[in-house]
Amino acid sequence: MAFNRPLPRYPAEALRTCVIAGAYYGSAKVGLLQELVRGQVTPLWPPTGIAVVCLLWWGLRAGPGIALGAFLVNVTIGPSALAVLGIVAGNTLAPVCAWLLLRRAGFRTEMDRLRDALALVFLAALPAMLVSATVGTAVLAAADAIGGGDFWPTWSVWWTGDAMGVLVVAPVLLVARAAWPLRMMSAYRWAEAAALVCGTTAVTVVATRTDVNLLFLAFPLLIWAAFRFQQTGAAPCTLVVSVVTISAAADDAGPFKDHALPAQMLILQAFNGAAAMTALLLSAVVTERNRTHLEIAYVCGLLATAVTRLAPSGGVQEWPPPPHARRPDGDDGTGGEGGGGTGGGRTGR
Repeated sequence: MAFNRPLPRYPAEALRTCVIAGAYYGSAKVGLLQELVRGQVTPLWPPTGIAVVCLLWWGLRAGPGIALGAFLVNVTIGPSALAVLGIVAGNTLAPVCAWLLLRRAGFRTEMDRLRDALALVFLAALPAMLVSATVGTAVLAAADAIGGGDFWPTWSVWWTGDAMGVLVVAPVLLVARAAWPLRMMSAYRWAEAAALVCGTTAVTVVATRTDVNLLFLAFPLLIWAAFRFQQTGAAPCTLVVSVVTISAAADDAGPFKDHALPAQMLILQAFNGAAAMTALLLSAVVTERNRTHLEIAYVCGLLATAVTRLAPSGGVQEWPPPPHARRPDGDDGTGGEGGGGTGGGRTGR
């Protein structure tokens, strides 16, 4: 019965709900610094990434915290109470859909397989976030908060923001638990990591603040991060690239200058999506390769141990025998053609 449950569980659940709601609210305030539509639609919405990660960690027990955080964020900026409830429902339902799709695909939070990276991109980010974008934009349109001609521009910004939150924020949180081995790195590796982050930031700022389209310059650095540090390095670098690029889009700078809002969102989504996919997928491939090499080495060690134990007391003979151990006539001591050895070899004339 419900009243037989231990009391400490309820304070723990309440604390979890408050922590999730606080993280959702705080990250939303950061995301709203780059709002583009009505003060509440932004091209990067970090709460979606936080919500998906919380669901991966705690399941549906994280749902109340997500809903509470979404309500606290929208209650002061929503057009009406009914519209706020509709937006909260969409913002809560989209991460839940993403979590269900990831669980169905057998997603692992370590993201050490290619299928995990593909699932995060093509299940959690792109299709699942259609729910929140469609529901939220429809609610704003029904409440006359946006005009009929602003529906698709608003929808594109909403979907871009939610998808980017999953693509660039969720991986950073998921690899945070794996960041502790960084303390054991050598000084050279620390210097390389610092140079990578600083270089990625500097190159992206230059690429997004010049009239010449140089966005492609960020990709070599993301590839470097994926090869050298896998997800632990690729996820933070992707976040840096996305934040800097979104800031340029909000300021109509660089390659986003003189473009309408839908065109800006198309450029932004294409670039950030390509950057996130490059980093995530390449990191997963490198991680799988490294793990395969370790498994092969482990199996080879087991095989060598088994052969040593099964060998006669004389030890394991090397095969093929070294050149100095072979007979002058080229016979290796096994009898050669026709059975060799004593009495089984060829008869002379």
